Amino acid sequence: MEEKRFVKNDEGFVCAHCGARVEKLGYSSRDHCPVCLYSLHVDKLPGDRQNPCRGQLRPVQSLPDAKKGFIIVYRCEACGKTVRCRAARDDDGDKLIALTAGE
Repeated sequence: MEEKRFVKNDEGFVCAHCGARVEKLGYSSRDHCPVCLYSLHVDKLPGDRQNPCRGQLRPVQSLPDAKKGFIIVYRCEACGKTVRCRAARDDDGDKLIALTAGE
């Protein structure tokens, strides 16, 4: 049986890091806060919400990508795992740029 690699799960939430109210993304799974860029370590596969870790994912770097815009690199503050995800259109551009410079 083939395992799905992406589950659309587009829900709004209150950011566990900064407290911002985050609305649905509308075109893909909303998986991080557009204000502070933090996320939660909740997915095993994108959108599945099956990871028991639940630690905060701290944005540590953003990588420019010609086709996808920016890719945000995260490190989980609970388990230390590094994960990546595509930046959303409404993410704070200044924070994304600062992360490319390693600030």
